[in-house]
Amino acid sequence: MRAPRAAAALAAVLLLAACGSHRTKPSQGGGSRQATARGHAPAGSSDRFHDDLSKPQGSRYRDGEDSVPPPLDVSKLVEPVPKAEPRSLYGNKSPYTVRGQTYRVLPSARGYDERGIASFYGNKFHGYKTSSLETYDMYAFSAASTTLPLPSYARVTNLENGKSVIVRVNDRGPFHDNRLIDLSYAAAVKIGIWPKGTGLVEVRGIDPGQPLQELPPPTVVTNGHPGIYLQVGAFADADNADRLAQRLRRANLGAVQVSEAVINGQRVRRVRVGPLASVDRADQVTARIEGMGLPRPQVAVD
Repeated sequence: MRAPRAAAALAAVLLLAACGSHRTKPSQGGGSRQATARGHAPAGSSDRFHDDLSKPQGSRYRDGEDSVPPPLDVSKLVEPVPKAEPRSLYGNKSPYTVRGQTYRVLPSARGYDERGIASFYGNKFHGYKTSSLETYDMYAFSAASTTLPLPSYARVTNLENGKSVIVRVNDRGPFHDNRLIDLSYAAAVKIGIWPKGTGLVEVRGIDPGQPLQELPPPTVVTNGHPGIYLQVGAFADADNADRLAQRLRRANLGAVQVSEAVINGQRVRRVRVGPLASVDRADQVTARIEGMGLPRPQVAVD
């Protein structure tokens, strides 16, 4: 009788393994995901990933639009206080690859200062595990980044209204084209990214050893809306820059600018398309540029 019992036990194990490979909705008390991808509310989608040993490296799936509860009174929520923490055992593998794009995790958040497009994630992922295997709480001030170490802290400022929030970065993402950071629902409400879904932000990494009052003041927009530009290339050779600019102009993607800049001590010519009127327009132009066989452009917010 041992053989039939062993076979039955093996079948049960295989069934449980198969069930574990699919995403299930958490109960009211929360749940967990093995390896994940993330979508968010109305203005597009973004993805999430972690290197859980129970799944192959880079395993992920795609979700549709996220959903969120009614507006939240964030005045009663307390921002996290930056403190030195050991790096998480999960989510810090470097380099890692998602959808053919390779990312490298920074050694620390010190000196990190980037501008770009923020998205957010909410109810669909509340109670699930983040890339660091912490439980995602959409009512906490947290965020996902492709390159900042887990955990780390950053100040995120909405460039269109000057509102800012300190977040604890404990997740990977967003892997949607052109997104810089994915904010928790609470953080998005705090700085006005929700309910629109996306917004233009400045992200400054925080060194826990540096008093917050010594951080540079948040950016405040005083002369209208910041512009969205897509940087398609940067060339030391002026002729190469001009050839790319002419090709982009023939495609009628919008205004094309060639400007000089010094990067790592080298003078280069940057080729940019813009300013673009909205995040949606930036997404559309990005898709057209990639359709021309060119590399994915980088978002620049000026």
